[in-house]
Amino acid sequence: MKKYPMVWSTWVKTPYIRYEHKEWLIASACLPLVAPAIFEELSKDRAVLLACPEQENPTHYGKIASMIRSCQPKRIIVATVEGSPHCFTLHASVNEAEYILGEKVEREHYVVLEAKELLKIHPATVRVARYLHLVDRLLQENPGIIEELSKYSLEHIKGPLWRGQ
Repeated sequence: MKKYPMVWSTWVKTPYIRYEHKEWLIASACLPLVAPAIFEELSKDRAVLLACPEQENPTHYGKIASMIRSCQPKRIIVATVEGSPHCFTLHASVNEAEYILGEKVEREHYVVLEAKELLKIHPATVRVARYLHLVDRLLQENPGIIEELSKYSLEHIKGPLWRGQ
């Protein structure tokens, strides 16, 4: 398997992202193992930067903002494993980098569901997910979503929510 650089260990002005590739894929480090075919498709003709917020500093937004400012990518694709609380921070970091810079960054957010399905996520969804009171309101307005959660979440199936708490 090809080795790709990690976000934290990549110089913000490296030619790899500054000149060679104007589209970037920022992906969870486990994605090449979890869904290799999806990863390969997403990585075609893009600079690939991997990150693992579970093993690295989870606040990638400053580094990503510096990379964007220094290299001005045409587009950034963020792809992670759905349901991972660590991977979620990659999506939030790219949104936060755009906010820090005060300029629009063309980006797309994706999650891989059950290691086989690629789903596009609107950047505003990532922003809303940071505000639990808004997520709670959405859940209260659509309580049936809890049943859908039971298809994917072991924490839901085996945890307090499953027991009605």
